[in-house]
Order: sequence, then C-alpha cells, then structure tokens
Amino acid sequence: MLCRLLTAVVGLEGFDGQLLKKKWKSLSKLSVKYSNTKLDEILSVRTLFDYNVPALGVGFMFFLVSLYLMKFATDELLIAPAAMGFIFGLSRIWDAITDPVAGYYSDRTNTAMGRRRPWMISSVPFIFFAFIMIWSPPAGLERSFSGVWMAAAVILFYSAMTAFNVPHNSLGAELSPNYHQRTRVFGVRHMVWNSGALLALVAMHQLIVGEDPRGDAFYIAVMAGTITTVLIFWMVFRVRERKDYQGRGEKNPVVAFSDVIKNKHAVLLLVVFFIENLGGATIAILTPYISEYIILKPERTVFYILMYLIPSIISVPLWVSLSRKIGKKKTWLISMWITGLGFGGMFFLYPGADALISILAFVCGLGAASGAAVAPSIQSDVIDYDEYRTGKRKEGTYFSSWNLVFKTATGITFMITGFILSASGFVPNQEQTETAKFALLFLYAVFPFCCYISGAIIFSRFSLDEAEHMKIREKLDRTDLS
Repeated sequence: MLCRLLTAVVGLEGFDGQLLKKKWKSLSKLSVKYSNTKLDEILSVRTLFDYNVPALGVGFMFFLVSLYLMKFATDELLIAPAAMGFIFGLSRIWDAITDPVAGYYSDRTNTAMGRRRPWMISSVPFIFFAFIMIWSPPAGLERSFSGVWMAAAVILFYSAMTAFNVPHNSLGAELSPNYHQRTRVFGVRHMVWNSGALLALVAMHQLIVGEDPRGDAFYIAVMAGTITTVLIFWMVFRVRERKDYQGRGEKNPVVAFSDVIKNKHAVLLLVVFFIENLGGATIAILTPYISEYIILKPERTVFYILMYLIPSIISVPLWVSLSRKIGKKKTWLISMWITGLGFGGMFFLYPGADALISILAFVCGLGAASGAAVAPSIQSDVIDYDEYRTGKRKEGTYFSSWNLVFKTATGITFMITGFILSASGFVPNQEQTETAKFALLFLYAVFPFCCYISGAIIFSRFSLDEAEHMKIREKLDRTDLS
C-alpha cells in the first residue's frame, strides 16, 4: 500500500515543450520543460527516492526519542520529570547556537561534493553514538549522574540531527524551483519520515512489553544507528547538487539572518510554525501518559499513535492534489482547523474511551499531514522571494531558522510538560490524583487546540501565492539565463 501511495505522489505528469538549455539539466537527471510562463521541472521517481530514503532512519530515531524517552527516563532510569524537562529545554538553548551555525556555514560551504552533502556525511558518527548514549547509559550510575549523562546524550543527539537535517532540508528546496514539485518532494519526505515513526512504534512496543527494557534499548539503538548510516551514505552518493547554486551564500552572517527578519513572508511563517509546533509536540510527549493514566489502557499506546501516523501517511497524496487545486495556503489553513478541533476533543477523554481517542487521533493525523508536506514547500517559495530581494541563495540560513523554531517549540512543550506534571503531583507507576489527570488533559487537548487555532488565524494573512511566486520565478529565471 505504501508503494502505491508513493507512486500517487511522485508519478510523473506528461508534458509538452522544448528542452531548455543544458545548463538547466540537474545533475540528478531531472526532466526539464520551458513554457511561456514558467520553468516546469519534473523530478524523477529515482531522485525523490534517493533524496528521501535517509528520512526512514532519521525519522525512526527522532520519533523514538520524542515518543518514549521522557517515559523511559522517568520510569526506567528514575529521572524526575522536571529534570527531563530541564534537559530538553537546555538542549534547545544549545540549538540556538548550533542551528544558525549549521545553516550559515552550509550555505557557505564550497567543495567538490557541493554545499550540503559534506555536512550530512560528517553528522553520521555523531548521530550513531549519541543515539546509543541516550538508550544505554552505564548500569549502576547514581540518579544525579544519570541526569548528567542523559543531558550530554540528548544535547549531542540534537546537535548531530541539526548537522543532518538543516542541509538535507536545504537540498530538498534546491531540487526544483517549481511551485508544486516542491510539495511532492516534501510530501514524500513526510511519508518516509513517518514510515520511520511506524518502525519506532514497533521498537517502543518492545520496550514497553519486554522483560529487559534497557537491554532491548541497546540493541535497538545499535541496529537503528547502523541502518541510518547506510541510508545517509546511499543518499549522499546518489543525489547530486545543483552547480548553479554553489558559492551563492551570504558572506556576512549578520546580514544573512537579518535578511530572514526583513523578509515579511518568512517572519509570519516563523510565528505560525512556532505556535503550531508548540501544540503538535504534545501528541508525541503525552500519548503514553494519556493511555496509561487517563484511558487506563497502557497496552494500547502503540495503537493510538498508529491511528495518528497512518492517516498522516496515507493522506499525503490527497493534500498534495488539493494544494494544486486550491493553493498551498488554503490547504494548510484547512488542515490547521482540522488538527486543532481534533486535539480539542481530547479534553473529553475518560477511562475506557478507546473509540474516542482513536477517532480523534485519526483526525489529528489527517490534518497534520498537510502541514508536514505543504509548510516546507511554502518555505522554499519564501527563499525564492529572498533571492529576488538579495540575489543570494540562503536555504541553509532559512531552514536553520525554521529548524530552530521547531526544536525550540518542542523543547518548550517538553519543559512545560515536565514542570506542570511535577507541580500537579504526578507520581509515575501509580494511580494519579484528579489534579494530575486534569493537568494531563489540559496539556494534551486545550493547549494544542489554542495553538493550532491561533496559528490558523495568523497564517490567514500570508500573501505569497502561486501567481506571485510565478512572477518571482520568471524574473529569476531570466536573470540566470542572461
């Protein structure tokens, strides 16, 4: 079924017209057409596969950390929820340094391999060892030292993820200048990323039901690290970068990031992205707690998350098709309202509400797919607007800014969750007080509902549509051909 869905997204459309000059042929064997209105670049299925395949392993790692590390650390390693919240918050403060550095220097890198791929190769050993550190701290560590070990492991892991994700997303924006092809690129990336999340659920289930969670965690970490290493190397040696984008980053880092702030479209997206991810992080953090302490069915945790992930994967072709018909802005707005209402309904969960949480998780997953596919595509269009204003190609600078906003929002949600649970009297592995239950429901339902609805209202002011982007691309293409 997943293969058919990928085909639906990446299937090549027929086209007429003459081939543009050879300089517009991508090193990754893109098919190119030039019409009277715009450059229409159709990405091959092979290019989409090769580019997106590392997301399977990276998505597995990221989701396993997001979905289960908080509970694994509090219940197995006996680290206090507030301490884990502080650790995640501290890692986000560190990201405020590493994300801009990775973005700026990725734009400025100029090697025979290009701007992006050297960074991705360099990230491999750090991703591998940091993931093992997270899931297999030395046995016999005192509780205080366990917290220190976990802090070092989490910070190293997210730093390594930055070194991979910022260049990888930047490369995705560079694969095609076409308004709708970019939605295909990031739509497939979301499907592959969430397929990794499905595998993370299998691993999480084993950690929940296994007799030796710490031993299982070590073997899972080693296997995941090995597979992810292979997939990253596959992508690096199969996908080529565009030569015409090399050496076009902004030399001055202050100017580079000030251009982001001066870009009216980028600032609005940063605000919306921050608000949306504040709310969206709750489903990864709190679902294990909700299933155990509210629904009273901890064994159903994996099923509930599946009910979120499956529609998030299978609905991507629907959202990609809809975005071509009504535009990216309207498509994303619709999905924000759907997701917000789905989360809001979670406030009415009660013991045994198996059907209700399953339906609402399906609704939330359906809406989340659009944002994951459409948002980075819109971000790529905003980068074109920046090139129109400045003459520079700063994908790394822009995606590092969005990556920082995403991780900052997630980290804040982790911190809020940890502190509120501790303040509400939450005690792991026993029945919770009514205050603790209310805190869980508020964090899981009311908080994300407010975030998504607020984000939708703000995003309604976004004005960079297909018509405006087409005019920008025509001017940029004429400049490049001259």
